[in-house]
Amino acid sequence: MNIDVCHQPGLLPVERARSQLLEAVTPLRETEILPLENACGRVLAEPVRAQLDLPPCDNSAMDGYALCGECETFTLVGKSLAGHPYAGAIGPGECIRITTGAPLPEGADRVVMQENTALQGETLTLQQLPAAGEHIRRRGEDVRAGQSLLEPGRLIRITDIALLAAAGIERVTTVRKLRAALLSVGDELRPLNTPATELKTGDIYDSNRIALKAALTQLDFDIVDLGCLPDDPEAIRAAFIRARESADIVITSGGVSVGEADFTRRVLEELGQLEMWRLAIKPGKPFAFGRLPRDESGNAGEALFFGLPGNPVSALVTLYQLVLPVLEKVRGVDDTQRAANFQSRARLLNPIRKVPGRTDYQRGFTYRDGDGLQVVESTGLQGSHILSGFSQANCFIVLPRDGGNCDTGDWVTIEPFQKPLV
Repeated sequence: MNIDVCHQPGLLPVERARSQLLEAVTPLRETEILPLENACGRVLAEPVRAQLDLPPCDNSAMDGYALCGECETFTLVGKSLAGHPYAGAIGPGECIRITTGAPLPEGADRVVMQENTALQGETLTLQQLPAAGEHIRRRGEDVRAGQSLLEPGRLIRITDIALLAAAGIERVTTVRKLRAALLSVGDELRPLNTPATELKTGDIYDSNRIALKAALTQLDFDIVDLGCLPDDPEAIRAAFIRARESADIVITSGGVSVGEADFTRRVLEELGQLEMWRLAIKPGKPFAFGRLPRDESGNAGEALFFGLPGNPVSALVTLYQLVLPVLEKVRGVDDTQRAANFQSRARLLNPIRKVPGRTDYQRGFTYRDGDGLQVVESTGLQGSHILSGFSQANCFIVLPRDGGNCDTGDWVTIEPFQKPLV
């Protein structure tokens, strides 16, 4: 008999879970001032205004000659180079040689490209007279002094760095880095420095913590690495106490399901509070969210807790779909900048099996075929332990909660991977 697992008690739809998570957190207010070159990937905390016009003066967009007036020939009277402007003005029928970016002298009203001219001695002849204003970059046409360049909540990108540097901005005020404590839980886990010959039957390497650490490092978090712990409530409790005292965010993998050795959720409820558990998502149903107060009074603040599933694909899917949007809000990224996972449609190249009841994020590879059509194919087995297919994928195939099987040729929703999955 088929069971609609979405109606099992406590199983929350993904969309509602994401919305509730975002409502449950507030942005961090602590700031720090950084040199501009160190600010990429950080969140701007104070507005930035231009200190000068961009361009700072009228200048040439081409290598050629700056002209004055509408004449058949012009007399060459000097030159203007970038960093070495022509001193003085030019009058009707006069021109100067000019390079790209060099200041335009007073009197010049157009620039002709060098390849459209012929120079004999000091007489310049044109193939065609350019229109007034042609090939001139006007002062302030990009940015005006005092103009707002970036507003708080902006996730600073390389292009922003270029803009701010050109506008003379040396330092910016940003939200301080978030500190995330990571740990994995499971008696079967072994650190990567364990020789394969020493692994016992059932032992596996702790891949989740390594992948999560790489993801958060790429997103510019400071990491408190608490290692992998056995299924021991006392060890988990001690790690949680250390984590809540040293980090803003605590992220675990494993131990949040309903098995007899799953102590993570139990310890969370002892030390703090559980606000969300078990979602209508595949992979990743045993997902937990809560809070860990830093002391018993609750006056010293709290650390946000995210308990990810132990299966490696589930851990990365729930991090990507649920945790990262929340962390962006905590970092202070504004609503317009916050990454919304881009979705589009693609034609399916192979059949897909799906049981109604949970939103399913299957792993796929999408591309445009020879006719320019967006297509997608599954990367094979979709078990929550199959990492090879995840590694080969470049998108999620998003199958709606109430949907069923899909056939070859069907149009499906895809979600191309974004940072940190790329």
